[in-house]
Amino acid sequence: MGIFQAAPTKSALKKALKKKYITVNGVIATSATFINGGERICLSILEEVIPKRKLVFPLEVLFEDEYLAVIHKPAGILVSGNSFKTIANALDQNLKRSKLLDATTPQPVHRLDYATTGVLLVGKTNSSIRALNKLFENRGVAKTYYAVTIGEMDEEGEITLEVDGKKAQSNYTLCETVPSERFGKLNLVKLEPQTGRRHQLRKHLAAIGNPILGDKEYGIENLILNGKGLYLHAYSLKFTHPFTKEEVFLKDELPQRFMKLFN
Repeated sequence: MGIFQAAPTKSALKKALKKKYITVNGVIATSATFINGGERICLSILEEVIPKRKLVFPLEVLFEDEYLAVIHKPAGILVSGNSFKTIANALDQNLKRSKLLDATTPQPVHRLDYATTGVLLVGKTNSSIRALNKLFENRGVAKTYYAVTIGEMDEEGEITLEVDGKKAQSNYTLCETVPSERFGKLNLVKLEPQTGRRHQLRKHLAAIGNPILGDKEYGIENLILNGKGLYLHAYSLKFTHPFTKEEVFLKDELPQRFMKLFN
């Protein structure tokens, strides 16, 4: 008896779409395929390709050109890391791809805490990412924050306490104070960090007895505000554009929850 090679039927094609299927001499085998010896029988196992998930997370873009962008970072999301939901993973869908030759996936060039809101600087090309990182290393970016703090404060001050064993400096200016039945006094404070240590502003303000409202990690135990988030906002960035050489000043207005407390 000769070798019978059945033409692929619809059911056979369906088998080919499954994870495993068998061919005899290069033809998908069916229940009608006879084996007499000498045939080439192959078991094929298809690799299961899991489509890459795409994060759908709209961001407010405050500025954008071919080299860089500045976006508003909302509270409750990491800037980057191993999590799926991060600002870094959402940038590609929110920014226009650069037309420059070294265009790459947009990357944040500094960090804001999970609970902090405000301006975040992003590089869109390999050369701009390197240049912006260098700007931060050389303290070429002037950053301004606003926070709501608890308790009596001086009109202005300079905090130079070390953070994690490293030199750190934060300058503050008291903008407005309102009485509070629960907290005694609440202050709107302008902050200008001169260094960029992790949690620097939060640690510095807590160290002088004026923790940021809503800070569960560094706040005073009986004065923790729950459910309203951290009252720390990255307000502005000022730097010289590394490619156009123009002076760039970009700001992100105070959140409405700040405005509800102060005029």
